Amino acid sequence: MTAARRLGKKETRSERALVLRWSEPDNPLPVRVIRATGAARGRAPQPAPVPWATSGKPGQPFDFCAHVRQLCADLVARCDALRHIDVARLLFAVTQARNGHAHGLQARVTPLRFPHGRLTRQRRGVVYQVQRYFLGGHEFLYLVTFCLPRFLDQSFDEKFLTLVHELFHINPAFDGDLRRHEGRYTLHSHSQRDYDDQMRRHVRAYLASKPDPCLHAFLTLTFGQLLQRHGSVVGVMVPRPKLIPLQPGQVEVQIADVER
Repeated sequence: MTAARRLGKKETRSERALVLRWSEPDNPLPVRVIRATGAARGRAPQPAPVPWATSGKPGQPFDFCAHVRQLCADLVARCDALRHIDVARLLFAVTQARNGHAHGLQARVTPLRFPHGRLTRQRRGVVYQVQRYFLGGHEFLYLVTFCLPRFLDQSFDEKFLTLVHELFHINPAFDGDLRRHEGRYTLHSHSQRDYDDQMRRHVRAYLASKPDPCLHAFLTLTFGQLLQRHGSVVGVMVPRPKLIPLQPGQVEVQIADVER
């Protein structure tokens, strides 16, 4: 069942929960297999993955979220503009692409707090609370979601740019809200080109710091090549968080998020 809901549609009690909680080992984060899209299934076979592009043991499922988490931990440790990020408070997840189009959602970061880290906000006389995500007693502040296979079928440079782009949206205060810029275009600044150029500089600086190539080697591989090597690509798949009205009888609305 998808987390996208229409206003007024009847929801179950669990879907209206103020807190979504998982725990190990009895109720782990849900992991799903990513399907190849129709367009990908019709393409000619892709070249075999090169041996030096390490991605884990062949024949075992490729855990996309685990690899992204390890890369991001190294990335924020080496990049001054991202050092405010505590990767342990980021929940990395995937969503299934509906088609094989190259253009469309690549990734998004969803804040789990309102501006200034607030848990509630009043809108039209109704107080809403942000739906909270826990793994055991550990609470996440951001949900970082990648659209597969589409994200993996970008070039190496495009994947890295997308990754840094999403991380840069995280507020320097690391309070669960997004970074906001001056002026009308608060989330991407006034110039998309300037914003992307800034992200490219961060990517170049990170690669120039000579990180362990094993951390980002999987980004050189396409979804099809990972399938050839591992048999399947898996990732955490959770519902998109909602804003929950604290007064009864109100409908749910989704948290606004930043999409690329």
